[in-house]
Amino acid sequence: MIKDDRIELNKRFVEAFRLLEERGDIVKNDRNGKGMGDVAEKVLGKRAYGHIIRAFLSPNSKRVVDYSQAQAFCRAYGINELWMLYGIGHPFGFDDSLSAPPRDSKYSAKSGNIWYTTARAFAGATVGTEWPEDGSYFSIPGISKSGGRLVAFQIEGNSMEPVIQNGDIVVCREIEQISDIRDNEIYTVRSDGQLWVKYVQKQYDSNGRVIRLKLISANYFDHDPFEIDVNETTGLYKVIRRICAV
Repeated sequence: MIKDDRIELNKRFVEAFRLLEERGDIVKNDRNGKGMGDVAEKVLGKRAYGHIIRAFLSPNSKRVVDYSQAQAFCRAYGINELWMLYGIGHPFGFDDSLSAPPRDSKYSAKSGNIWYTTARAFAGATVGTEWPEDGSYFSIPGISKSGGRLVAFQIEGNSMEPVIQNGDIVVCREIEQISDIRDNEIYTVRSDGQLWVKYVQKQYDSNGRVIRLKLISANYFDHDPFEIDVNETTGLYKVIRRICAV
């Protein structure tokens, strides 16, 4: 009998396959590098195993993808491994709604609504205070200030690769209530003068109050999950845009 986790894994495989088809990265009957044989070679090691990929995709088949095959699929097509293996985050790191223009695209730097600062300065800012009026501001089409204050800073380090790369800029919206955050989404967390960008999971006490946050890196091979206590210095900001470094 197939275990439930493998069934859920296969469902995510099917969903990722569909999204790759929509993007044109996979074309089932293609003979120029995008067909089923090509997928089979990347995932299973042999072009002749296209029928096995089709079995994974069929709702009537009892054959399901395993974890090593799913991981190979992720690495071949740039899929978020945490999402594929554990259902954390989104297939390509972010929702389609989180797409953003590259850093060198034209945007308004006048009368902007996004405070741009350094990660170090943002970590040391006092939770609950207004952003400096004389700071550096910019705006991106489609992002309004309504719903919470906005801040942007550059990522330092590889803990969120491949979802967010070293040198990328993230734009974040302030979250008013800790109860409003959704598990397994990406947030910037400020607490006790430190700053992290991680997948977040809430941890509760016996009364149902959030007392701790579990922070999980996308690069989970090099960075173990850890927990922090929630206190009066804790501030949370939903990552809503990634501006690529290149």
